[in-house]
Amino acid sequence: MELWIPITIAAAFCQNVRTAMQKHLKGRLGNTGATFVRFGYGMPFALLYAAVLHFVFKNPIPDPTVTLIVAGALGGLAQIIATFLLIYLFSFRNFAVGTAYSKTEPIQAALFGLVVLGERVSLPAALCIMVGIAGVITISLARVPLTLPAIRSSLFGRPALIGLASAAFFGASAVAYRTASLSLEGTTVAMQAATALVYATMFQTLVMSLWMTLREPAELRASIRAWRAALWVGASGVAGSIGWFTAMTLQNVAYVRALAQIELVFTFLASWLVFKEVITRSEISGCLLIVGAVVGIILTG
Repeated sequence: MELWIPITIAAAFCQNVRTAMQKHLKGRLGNTGATFVRFGYGMPFALLYAAVLHFVFKNPIPDPTVTLIVAGALGGLAQIIATFLLIYLFSFRNFAVGTAYSKTEPIQAALFGLVVLGERVSLPAALCIMVGIAGVITISLARVPLTLPAIRSSLFGRPALIGLASAAFFGASAVAYRTASLSLEGTTVAMQAATALVYATMFQTLVMSLWMTLREPAELRASIRAWRAALWVGASGVAGSIGWFTAMTLQNVAYVRALAQIELVFTFLASWLVFKEVITRSEISGCLLIVGAVVGIILTG
């Protein structure tokens, strides 16, 4: 099994944990505050990871590049917007279905990867991605009456459009991060990914701190008061990001993000076990489609 596969699955699990914690925090913070803790409290853990790689495992620190600075900043902004939109989705749908709307990311990441990096996916992998998207659509329609107006509202209503926009920004950020990481030379893959992660996280923390100081100071104060829970969001978020950055340095973004759909299976387990939400047969069918797509990606990737 190629290394990027278990790394991606582990990252998907950590991301699911982080998202669940952010949903819980949203009851105490607004959308901006719940978004900020992902980056602000994650930055120390990103720095610690890079320090361990350098001082303990002797990975050289690469020289910064213009590509790192530009692509890392663009990726950071795109991820902030994507995360904000994803958290905003929780206001419309339950935890599992709200996350499902954002899972069209793989096909959008494939398009961004093709345009920006010239990366292509094989026909079998493309079919697997489409199966995964079919699973997402099945889930998004699971709790909707099978009438034309209801289906149209589910697919093209405000929550769906917000979910699609979130997926687009996540896809763009993933390609930007891969571009930033690949621009670094003279070190290991792990340190390439860690350097790009540290830069992006520091940039995101600075941007959001300035924004909240000027526009939403109450949210910033609330984020500081919630530091105990926020630390766990930051730690799990960075654990996931370490996996994403490393996997996307090793492999085409489209493959990584397609395999990452396994997160939705973790989401349903969290919805069922933690949030006590009832899962329908259609949602289970959608999960099975996603699992089938993930297995296909592993075999074709």
